Amino acid sequence: MLILLDIDGVMVPANSWRRPEFREDGFPAFTSKSVEALNRIISETNADLILTTSHKSKYSLPQWKNIFKNRGIEVKSIKRLTANDANQDRKGEILRWFKKRKSNDGDFVIIDDDKMLNGLPVTLKENLVLTSPSVGLTDELADTAIAKLKHQDPNFNLSSGSE
Repeated sequence: MLILLDIDGVMVPANSWRRPEFREDGFPAFTSKSVEALNRIISETNADLILTTSHKSKYSLPQWKNIFKNRGIEVKSIKRLTANDANQDRKGEILRWFKKRKSNDGDFVIIDDDKMLNGLPVTLKENLVLTSPSVGLTDELADTAIAKLKHQDPNFNLSSGSE
C-alpha cells in the first residue's frame, strides 16, 4: 500500500499570516494532529510513503526519513516522485507517475490539499483525500484514507447500525 503525500497544507498548515516553526533540521515542524493521523494510517495499513511535495528533491531519501523520524513518524520506506524538471503542476506529476506504474489497482491513497487534483481521472480521484490547507491532515481524514486503502466504505460506522 502506498500513500502519495504532500507536506504543505497536509503536515504543515499553509497559513499565510503565520510563519511556520522550523526544526533543527531546517524543515518546518508538523502539527501534532497531522503526526498522529499519519502515524495511525501507517500503523493500520503498513503503507509506504511516496512524497509528492514540491520539497521532494531538496533532501535525500535518508534525510527525509530523518525528517519524519525527528517528528515522531516511523516509516519503513520513503520514495518520491521524480524531480519536476518539466515544471508540471501536481496533477501532471501524479499522472506521469501513474503512467509509468504498471498497475492502478487501488492500493494507494493521495493525501494533498491541491484542489486541482479534483481533475484527476475517476480511477485516481476516488483515492484522493483532500485536506484543508489551513488545517492539514485530521483524524477524520485519516479514517477516510484508511478506509480507501483497505477498500472499505469510509461512511460505514459500526456504532450507527440498527438491530
